Amino acid sequence: MSRFAKDPAALRDVSRRAFLQIAASIAALPVMDRAAWALPAAARLADDPFTLGVASGDPSPTGVVLWTRLAPKPLQLDGGMTPEAVDVSWVVASDERLSKIVKQGVVRAGPDTGHAVHVEVEGLDADRWYFYGFRTRDHASPVGRTRTMPADDVMPASLTFAFASCQHFEHGYYNAYRGMAADSPDMVFFLGDYIYEYAGEKKKTDSKDARVRIHEGPKLKSVADYRRRYAQYRSDAALTSMHASCPWWVTWDDHEFENNYANLVSSLKDVDPKAFVVQRAASYRAYYEHMPLRPSSIPKGPDMQLFRKGRFGRLMDFHVLDTRQYRTDQVNGDGQRLLDDDAYSPENTILGRRQREWLEAALGASKGTWNLLAQQVMMGAVGRRSKTPGAYTYSMDQWPGYMDERNKLLRFLGEKKVANPVVITGDIHSNWVNNLRVGDREGKGPIVGTEFVGTSISSGGNGTEVPKALEDLLSDNPSLKWHSAERGYVRCVVTPKSWRTDYVAAPDVLTQGAGVVTRKSFEVAAGSPGV
Repeated sequence: MSRFAKDPAALRDVSRRAFLQIAASIAALPVMDRAAWALPAAARLADDPFTLGVASGDPSPTGVVLWTRLAPKPLQLDGGMTPEAVDVSWVVASDERLSKIVKQGVVRAGPDTGHAVHVEVEGLDADRWYFYGFRTRDHASPVGRTRTMPADDVMPASLTFAFASCQHFEHGYYNAYRGMAADSPDMVFFLGDYIYEYAGEKKKTDSKDARVRIHEGPKLKSVADYRRRYAQYRSDAALTSMHASCPWWVTWDDHEFENNYANLVSSLKDVDPKAFVVQRAASYRAYYEHMPLRPSSIPKGPDMQLFRKGRFGRLMDFHVLDTRQYRTDQVNGDGQRLLDDDAYSPENTILGRRQREWLEAALGASKGTWNLLAQQVMMGAVGRRSKTPGAYTYSMDQWPGYMDERNKLLRFLGEKKVANPVVITGDIHSNWVNNLRVGDREGKGPIVGTEFVGTSISSGGNGTEVPKALEDLLSDNPSLKWHSAERGYVRCVVTPKSWRTDYVAAPDVLTQGAGVVTRKSFEVAAGSPGV
């Protein structure tokens, strides 16, 4: 085990010292200083700069964040923009033609942010749908649709949202987003692995390893590398259209930076820790540049504030978590292992102290009928049979690898009587439904919450409706209620009395435009945790 797994303070100290030592080498990552931008003389842009579309996110009862990025040649490392600032005007209107304007303004997009635009709009009416768009020089963006949240003291009749994760560009088409768009959800939660950092691979013909399209460029390291990868992913029309249809709440997992990393510990061997800090700063910066996040999330070097909360009136409070940036190193590697003393060590953390204290305070103060935890890795303790009879292994990259903190959180939910906790999860390219309790393994103790784990949009290629050893998994894990391994997304419909979760499958992601089908539905009654 890395010494940092037992000493998070040492890890933080190393990361800060390393970042200071190499400050000169990251001069190419300038601080986002809008006041320093100089406007050039007016000039035409020969090509459409809005190739990456528009997006909105983090809505409140009075406002929302609007996003776009100017990139007339998106796969060039600079997006095809010159190293100058550009004026971008924006409008919010009550009609799709953008003729009934309610808010408008002008912002500057400059090279230090990859010509990305983040507009924090305020002063809107609560619980309203709006339309928005951008314009620069001779070009207008696509029109986006967004909404505000209901007022905090209002009890809405219902909420429909979708959640998704893991959209490896090479592994399949984003057919799930076409089905999601037809649902017209109020908002979307994206739970991580928006991009993958791997170099482009040659196209293969066998179905298991098929590549329907190829990553541009080498394995990601620099800001320019990450920018180009985000631009390539946004070239998918289904994804871009879904971003424009409603506000998103986003969080990351590992592939936005590096597979299975833990704080500043790489899962790879012989990685220069100083270079790793630089890469994390680059990846975090590019992530912010391409997501509809508020300026409060602007990264500071290798750090970025991403955990946050929102509210849909009195119906639901939601808590968006970050289980990558603050965790200690995975014990015994990051694969399937037996649960030993290290896995139960109270020194291990997946949240970090500050985030854990914030979450407990937010849950304790919640007045929502439902409390949603939007996060990355599976919380349910699902064991798989090992070679030793009667023994089971668990993923050390998931919450069971941090069992003490996991159990403390579940006890907190029960003892503090947190109202109707529901956890939504991504990461593992398969669907799972778990009743949550401290004694998952034995199926004993009170159920304190429900976890819905959603599969990937495309990662892994075509899946299967009935995975191998399914009967063994269900019989060995009393808290596990369902499991499948098709691609797709998850749709949730929430009312004051019930929560319905629909698992929507995209059975064929190797054929562009293939359809979706609702495969299974589950319901949780308010006041009665578990399915």
